[in-house]
Amino acid sequence: MKIAVISDIHGFSIALESVLADIDREPGVDEIISAGDICEGGPDPAGALDILQARGIRSVRGNTDRDLVTNARSSEKFSWVRSQLGPDRLEQLAELPFEIRIAPPGGRRWDDDLLIVHANPFDEDRHVPPDASDVDLWHLIGDTRAALVVFGHIHIAYLRQWSGRSLLDVSAVGNSRDGDLRSKWGLCTWHPDGRQWTTEIRYVEYPLAETLVQMRESGLPNWKKAAAKLQRATYGE
Repeated sequence: MKIAVISDIHGFSIALESVLADIDREPGVDEIISAGDICEGGPDPAGALDILQARGIRSVRGNTDRDLVTNARSSEKFSWVRSQLGPDRLEQLAELPFEIRIAPPGGRRWDDDLLIVHANPFDEDRHVPPDASDVDLWHLIGDTRAALVVFGHIHIAYLRQWSGRSLLDVSAVGNSRDGDLRSKWGLCTWHPDGRQWTTEIRYVEYPLAETLVQMRESGLPNWKKAAAKLQRATYGE
């Protein structure tokens, strides 16, 4: 069994298409799953969601997906995203589940599962940093039953072992923050003979030129600021 996990598209539909093309070149992928934050941030919020829907890609709910549904903020950019989506797409976001759990063939119920969430197994907001202490991880992961927990949210790719579980952050399709502009996705492979998951983070060259044109032409408020932030690929100013 092979599961491809993407996350944090944030309205960057051209980057999403590049990542999906890369996944399509991987033989034997059984399913592609999104870990949320689909629409807000980039130039094509509606297009990003439509691509997932057209491909039948399931997604969990991210914090920005939740905020769009609840109309939680009042900025010009936030209102623009909601207007681009319209009622039908907002309803699609409202129906997203909090988690997706994959039970592998031959695995033990719960304990060998692949669990996909946006930020952590309990909420969509608190991030799991790569250097989190054992105490912090206990609050963030706790006694969650799964062999592999996969998430995004902080846009920093890493794999970590903790308390008998693998923790995989697949970073972001749309706007990485780990100093590497390339889009990322995670390949999770179940090996029934050894009854274990292996993981790999894949890197895809970012379609920057095409994306900058799309940003300029989209009507995205303050697109130049967003473009500069995209290219920095960090949380720094």
